Amino acid sequence: MKIFIIFSITFTCGIFGNVNSNVNPLPYEAIFNFGDSISDTGNAAAYHHVPKDGKSPYGSTYFKHPSGRLSNGRLIIDFINLTKGQDIRHGVNFAFAGAGALDMNYFTNNRLKAPATNNSLSVQLDWFKKLKPSLCKNKKECNNYFKKSLFIVGEIGGNDINAPISYNNISKLREIVPPMIEEITKATIALIEEGAVEVVVPGNFPIGCNSGVLTVVNSGNKDDYDQFGCLAAYNVFIKYYNWRLNQAIEALRQQKNHVKIIYFDYYGDARRLFQAPQKYGFSSSKNETFRACCGTGEPYNVDEHAPCGSLTSTICSDPSKHINWDGAHFTEEAYKLIAKGLVEGPFASPSLKSPLFKIV
Repeated sequence: MKIFIIFSITFTCGIFGNVNSNVNPLPYEAIFNFGDSISDTGNAAAYHHVPKDGKSPYGSTYFKHPSGRLSNGRLIIDFINLTKGQDIRHGVNFAFAGAGALDMNYFTNNRLKAPATNNSLSVQLDWFKKLKPSLCKNKKECNNYFKKSLFIVGEIGGNDINAPISYNNISKLREIVPPMIEEITKATIALIEEGAVEVVVPGNFPIGCNSGVLTVVNSGNKDDYDQFGCLAAYNVFIKYYNWRLNQAIEALRQQKNHVKIIYFDYYGDARRLFQAPQKYGFSSSKNETFRACCGTGEPYNVDEHAPCGSLTSTICSDPSKHINWDGAHFTEEAYKLIAKGLVEGPFASPSLKSPLFKIV
């Protein structure tokens, strides 16, 4: 299993391009990231859909070729990066597209459809522990090194809830929350025990506004939607999930008062884009707000049997006018705006270390 260094100018895999986007806006010497496709910069690249003609629209806007990212360009993590050369001491990305917070056994035991990979949060944590001797040689050296590092535990959990969503079963969704929170909490504690003193634990996105979820649920009842066009019940579920996660974070803060644990409000950060799309440069048409840039099918340009990159899919003329890229993932423009909300405020609580530069 190769683990790709996210904070380098050139990646190790030949299909990857030059990130070279911004000087790191945050004063950390290293960033270690765990998660799924929201922040995977290449670990699961071999699993991505590549059309028969070999031409993929992924990475097309910024990298001009596939970059291992499930977007048309950069991800949130790319906008809070370190461009200091290809050195694992500047940070490693363990995120793997399709990964869940829970291990495969949970889904087998509960007869649920499992995520696409078993490279779950605990597996990624094990990768970190195996790599640690390459980063520092003893406890004192590790403690000094990790004092200058940021650890990001997620976002992860979106793939865990995909199966209950496909059943259109809100009660099943609620049942999966406690074990998900437990796994994220265990991973955070494990990293603290390894020496982490500044840890980010993100919440989850407003899935009721997600093009893929809107397509799967496809409700004909207008009362199921809020005033902005999002599925109300699914956003209520995410607010419940984030509330439970915040409870766990607060308990950890009390137990580990020497550690700064930061909550990333992905829900509020992304929700504002759907509430006032024109304010952020996106199309003001409600139909276009929820329509994926890359894909096929009506009404949201999403079809799981003909995904973005398939021969029948199409790409919008200007991805920067769209929030959603392919049904499940955001466009680079949306990711940039979300990153700005995290780095510059107000969607990180408490705030990150004072930024040296603004994201542009």
